[in-house]
Amino acid sequence: MSTMMYERLWQAFLDTIAMVGASALIAFIAGIPLAVFLVLSASGGLIHAPRLHGILAAIINGFRATPFIVLLVALLPLTRWLTGTTIGVWAAVVPLSISATPFFARIAEVSLREVDGGLIEAAQAIGCRRWHIVRHVLLPEALPGIVGGFTITIVSMIGASAMAGAVGAGGLGDMAIRYGYQRFDTTVMAVVIAVLIAMVCLVQFAGDHAVRRLRAR
Repeated sequence: MSTMMYERLWQAFLDTIAMVGASALIAFIAGIPLAVFLVLSASGGLIHAPRLHGILAAIINGFRATPFIVLLVALLPLTRWLTGTTIGVWAAVVPLSISATPFFARIAEVSLREVDGGLIEAAQAIGCRRWHIVRHVLLPEALPGIVGGFTITIVSMIGASAMAGAVGAGGLGDMAIRYGYQRFDTTVMAVVIAVLIAMVCLVQFAGDHAVRRLRAR
């Protein structure tokens, strides 16, 4: 590849990092409260609001069941309203974060449900309030699973960001389509695929390492 192509590859890499990073941050911030509420509001939970639980669960399942490419197109009006455009890196953050948040919330919910009920009962016995139980029992005990689930979420978002690039979001996916597929340049396509694989491997390695450190506390 030429020097100009390497410069484009570097810019596409930075765009992908920006897309995934911003979307992952939003998904984490929004996903944790959703997961906590799903656990607390379930039957037998600390809040016990089965109707609200059912409504929220149905909404989350609806978003999870929608293919990302369909969600990407369906959210174009919202994306335009929030960002002023439907193309580019920051326009892609809207559908990416909305798609990833329910996915991560469900994974985090599973981790929270696996916390030993005896610990919660012990915290209640000594007079802990619900917020203290969530902060000092549920979240710390479920943290390794949450981190592992967040790693999976980021990996899936890397693939989704490449898909978003096919419709003008920029990043590595856009480069693969424009300079690899449309120009029949297999070298560009192979390099982009190699970069995506390297990103996934690095994220997975970092996530696995963090989980091992947390479990060894």
